[in-house]
Amino acid sequence: MVERWILNASPLIVLANTGYEGLIRQLASEFVVPRAVAIEILAGPVDDRARLQIAGGEWPVDEAPRASEELQTWDLGAGETAVLSYAIAHPGWTAILDDGAARRCARTFSVQVKGSLGIVLMAKKQGLIDSAASVLETLRQRGFRLDEKLISAALKEIGEAG
Repeated sequence: MVERWILNASPLIVLANTGYEGLIRQLASEFVVPRAVAIEILAGPVDDRARLQIAGGEWPVDEAPRASEELQTWDLGAGETAVLSYAIAHPGWTAILDDGAARRCARTFSVQVKGSLGIVLMAKKQGLIDSAASVLETLRQRGFRLDEKLISAALKEIGEAG
């Protein structure tokens, strides 16, 4: 299956700052960072790994189409709005978002969504990592927040929790 992803800041930052950004390249056939997301990342700490990668041209950056009035009424951040606007304009592409409100908005517009957790689970299912639990623990140590019940259910689903 061809995977085409539009990356938001949070998943890219959390994966890059834990050294797992390569999973994006391994799992997605194509990927893009909307310019609004790149600007958001470039405003971050100077030593942020995602920032350095964006500045170094390691991630393809593209303009997102102007958001519809309906999308704008959701009052999401500029990055989330750009990701969803790009996804709406490019059917078949998946929005890579962790933000809850942005994910709810995506469902309203019938946009496919995956988050950092989904990427880790997908990587485990495809044999790219040995343990989703250990990767998730690394992400959590670097500030990624996820509900314990959600993590437990996801790990159980892939056979890593009893």
